[in-house]
Amino acid sequence: MEETFIVTSPQNANIVMAVTPGHFTTNSSHVSHYLDLRTLKYSAVAAADVARELAAPYISCEEIDTIVCMEGTEIIGAYLAEELMQEGPLVINSDEDIYVVRPMSNLNGQFVFQNSERAVIKNKNVILLVSSVSSGKTVYRALDFLSYYGGNLIGISALFAAVPNIGEHEIHSVFTDEDIPNYRFYRAGDCALCEEGRKLDGIANYGGYTEL
Repeated sequence: MEETFIVTSPQNANIVMAVTPGHFTTNSSHVSHYLDLRTLKYSAVAAADVARELAAPYISCEEIDTIVCMEGTEIIGAYLAEELMQEGPLVINSDEDIYVVRPMSNLNGQFVFQNSERAVIKNKNVILLVSSVSSGKTVYRALDFLSYYGGNLIGISALFAAVPNIGEHEIHSVFTDEDIPNYRFYRAGDCALCEEGRKLDGIANYGGYTEL
């Protein structure tokens, strides 16, 4: 692996992430860089800064009932709800309540909501909040279960996105692949790094990576 470097958000100099070049596998793709998003998700100060940026597309435009948090984004989700509920004449959700929920995963890897949570999804305006989007596999699965539970998806927000949209939905992100020089991702089985004979450096997921 090459030396880790720091990338700063173009929108907010207080938001930074550590990036490690290499050859990593995830549950759906191979990527050329590991993005360490843990501080942004688990530090209260950093999460608040991230939430402030992610709130911008919705704060005066969309009525939001529920934020569905995936991949460890619950702290950001709580701050995002707070941003969307702030007082102000142009704030759509001012003085309203917003629910912040996290789906469970069953033995088949399917996302499910407990009975007590389904009422805040069905016929409600929902933001889907994820850690990162590369292949989009996790987001597509999330769209399926939100549709199944009757949620009305208003927007998709992410800390990092390698694609600008999923289907008809734009992805609002703090970082994109353009912020990372030479960032590449490949479908499993169609990886140029593998074809070059480059061995894997690690197995990555939203919680970190394990060196091989």
